[in-house]
Amino acid sequence: MAATAVTAALLGGAPAVAGTAPEPSAPRLDLPSPPGGEQVRVLVFHASAGAEPPTVDAGIAAIEKIGQQGPAAEHFTIEATGDASVFTTPRLGTFHAVVFLTGGGDVLDPDQEAGLESYMKAGGGFLGIHDAARTEPYSDWFTGLIGARPTATAPAGTQRATVEVGDRTHPATKDLPVQWKRPDRWLNWQTSPSGAVHTVARVRESSYQPGAGANGWDHPVSWCRDYDGGRSFYTGMGGTAASFQEADFRTHLRGALLWTTRLARADCQSTITANYRAERVTSPNQPGQSDQIGEPHGLVTAEDGRVFYIGRGGGDASAPVVIDWNDPGVGKGEGTVHIWDPKTKKVTLAGSVTVFGNKGGGDELVKNEEGLLGIELDPGFLSNGWIYLHYTPHSRIDRDAHMAERRVSRFTLNQKTNKLDLSSEKVLLAWPVQIHSCCHAGGGMAWDSHNNLYIATGDNNSSQFSDGYSGNNPAPNYKGVSFADARRTAGNTHNLNGKILRIHPEQDGTYTLPEGNLFTGKETDEGGGRTRGEIYVMGVRNPSRISVDKKTDTLYAGWVGPDAGTPSTTWGPAKYDTFAVITHASNRGWPFCMGNEQPYRDRNLPDPAKPLGWYDCDHLKNESPNNDGLVDIPPAEANNIWYSPQGGGPDYPRDANGIPSYQLSEQKLLLPWLKGGGQAAMDGPVYRFDADSASKDKWPAYWDGKWFVGDFYDGDQPRHAVVMDPKTAGSGGLPAHAESLDKIVPVGADGIRNLMGWTFGPDGALYALDYGRGFFTSDPKSALWRISYQGGEPTPLPQQLARKAAR
Repeated sequence: MAATAVTAALLGGAPAVAGTAPEPSAPRLDLPSPPGGEQVRVLVFHASAGAEPPTVDAGIAAIEKIGQQGPAAEHFTIEATGDASVFTTPRLGTFHAVVFLTGGGDVLDPDQEAGLESYMKAGGGFLGIHDAARTEPYSDWFTGLIGARPTATAPAGTQRATVEVGDRTHPATKDLPVQWKRPDRWLNWQTSPSGAVHTVARVRESSYQPGAGANGWDHPVSWCRDYDGGRSFYTGMGGTAASFQEADFRTHLRGALLWTTRLARADCQSTITANYRAERVTSPNQPGQSDQIGEPHGLVTAEDGRVFYIGRGGGDASAPVVIDWNDPGVGKGEGTVHIWDPKTKKVTLAGSVTVFGNKGGGDELVKNEEGLLGIELDPGFLSNGWIYLHYTPHSRIDRDAHMAERRVSRFTLNQKTNKLDLSSEKVLLAWPVQIHSCCHAGGGMAWDSHNNLYIATGDNNSSQFSDGYSGNNPAPNYKGVSFADARRTAGNTHNLNGKILRIHPEQDGTYTLPEGNLFTGKETDEGGGRTRGEIYVMGVRNPSRISVDKKTDTLYAGWVGPDAGTPSTTWGPAKYDTFAVITHASNRGWPFCMGNEQPYRDRNLPDPAKPLGWYDCDHLKNESPNNDGLVDIPPAEANNIWYSPQGGGPDYPRDANGIPSYQLSEQKLLLPWLKGGGQAAMDGPVYRFDADSASKDKWPAYWDGKWFVGDFYDGDQPRHAVVMDPKTAGSGGLPAHAESLDKIVPVGADGIRNLMGWTFGPDGALYALDYGRGFFTSDPKSALWRISYQGGEPTPLPQQLARKAAR
């Protein structure tokens, strides 16, 4: 096609270049269909600028066959032609979809392309297969119809690869394996269409040789979009005649044609960036006040839509910071509880608790992560007003011993005034923490469907004294309390730090222990070691955020790793920030093992600088002199996601004893979509689509069941929605699919640069906290954000279905 026939707009409109032939009148396409339905017909167009590819006959036969599969209400008939003049005849309007089974090249003249444009504007459907992406190479409009153009060279030959099927609702992919392994001739894209189209499947480049022009971990292979009045679906698969003999590939094509012919509805707008609106809903604080927000540290939503969010305890820049242990006000701060009301769009400061938590900056013995750490609303909150706070009260610190009390308390909110009644406090659970040396306080809380409350606690351990590897140095202590040995806390069966606890709060402000926790609290060993029955998960370092999917009662958690930037053949793995799907009581490994059971080296007195043997992740012993729990502890279980500065899922060859080489040159990255650097894992929710909700802002059903994993930082760190295989998720299985949220959840200087918590509200919108741009303080960038969906309903609309009975 001559370049002068190119249309200027990708989303429709008449040709913009003078001298082209006038656009023919739009072919007839009946919308809605007549009562009783109509004969659904598909045109298979197979013209080629060169020799006809061998896929044509195989493709025609396959499409003809799948047109008669399934219930009669989903049947269609086909007509195949290589004659492009069909696009300038009214007969084109009798087809519900057009399939391009072309071999590439310029196959339409200007009038014929204009006829195809008119057909789409009238509500037609289009399916492009493999080399259709090379067709009409000079047409911008056709580029928009397809969505992307392949590079001039493609990966060599036919290769077997893994296709990650991310859309579990579209008829073209819902019945396919989550990880679909198949041979084909793969294409690389000049420009990735992600964000401009709705990707339903990606090909995993690590599973084959993508060659020059590889697209990286985000390599779309099949996608769709509502385009110029009609529906367009493209698949880069189908590059071999044998593809059309595959049952799964035929299923894929059949589902694509159900949507393009209007026999079924599907949402092809769910991941298009422009369909989301991110708005900051809180204003900066008034000078010297915390009227809008404190130092952001967590949020939760009520069933009536109100968003409750907390401030840890650091004030703004004007707040005094007392670091002298002789001063009674040392570390004193105010942990705030704010409420944003979606009806009034206004913020209320519900109240504050006085915490040990306002210290920041300086060396290891000065900074502080204690304070108001977590919030949850009672399952009966709308009727009883109960709020649970996880915090470190300043009134309970021991300035001489440098010890404090952490607690989970229940308060009552006055529902009429939105004010917290501080006199209503009932302390459910309290335990000691050392405050001589920072850090790792944890803080997240969550409920399951049985009204059990999960409480995440950090290992209360220094980040120093172990060169950034296992926090297992037994030597440093203050007045007899170790502060650099996480075996005292996270690895200790008798200590509540470095854990995820599970309790069942009772009406009177006490709690009972549900069955199925890791311990009963009655276990002992010969050395006098004991257990705590509240422990559901042990061996976590700093789990600031956790979540529970109440549909499955699966616990999801993420925690921050140590500081070593590279692996060590002496001490073990580099820092791994971690996410885990937890389906049963377990030990997640810290400080003995991390990632997929990668061990650290033991150390002990009298010389902690001298490495001892490697930990045995399957047969762990806690032989720290600071341990008052069991010596023989549960084995470390593999986690699902871990990442270091080098990337996601580092793994190494192992010797006969199962010890990784820890040679950086031998490292294999199992999760190439993930990178770190400065990193701080921030677990998010599993989204559940509510079909009964009337909210127009709710995220689409496409996201249902996807787990949101993120990081405090917004560089190369994760902000992804991942698909887990339920068969392997609870035993350390890797994600089957992941897609970036960076284009939807805004990043950068004016976006959510420092993610400090995120959750979905009952309106189906995503709420997120931006911590701000400093540390241990709030600033003008500290904010609550709301990200809503504006893309509208799935297409075609019910009245536009080719057969009204089809759904």
